[in-house]
Amino acid sequence: MHRSVLAAAALAASLNLTAARADEISDAITEAQRAYRGGQIQAAQTALQEALQLLQQRAAAGLAAALPDALPGWTAEEATSATAGMAGMFGESAASRTYRNAQGQSVEIQVMSDNPTIAQLAAVLTNPMLAGAMGRLVRVGEQRAIQSNDGNVQMLVDNRILVQVQGDAPAEAKLAHARAINLARLAGR
Repeated sequence: MHRSVLAAAALAASLNLTAARADEISDAITEAQRAYRGGQIQAAQTALQEALQLLQQRAAAGLAAALPDALPGWTAEEATSATAGMAGMFGESAASRTYRNAQGQSVEIQVMSDNPTIAQLAAVLTNPMLAGAMGRLVRVGEQRAIQSNDGNVQMLVDNRILVQVQGDAPAEAKLAHARAINLARLAGR
């Protein structure tokens, strides 16, 4: 347990957070360092967990920001984001947004990162032979994606971000929504 506190403190020090860039994340890390130096191990762990949760929230907000605005003829609900703590120092982040057209059809885009399931899917999604068995290979910008028989689209961005586009809209609408996602923002977050 103490080893994880030391590792997290070393991580915080390597981030070289300065007072000029102080925010709630760096404040929590600073609080953890103070507690650790004062021998308050439990308080240090709590502050580091807070910092990790705040980082996960920021990551989830970054995913939501990559979701597109409504396409012509569609309306968009507010994007939602969420985080879930995972074992160790990693946590998953997710965001989603639903779009509707005048015919009542819907498209939902879900984006997930740092999820253990993604690592399992990566072997399939990055192999064109295996991916082709799951559906039709399509391009979304520079990104390879799979469009299943029901028109749903799946793709893996930066080998760690799973994008799923689904709903009851036609396949063309799902693909158009997939192509409207800001993939550069996802990969660069």
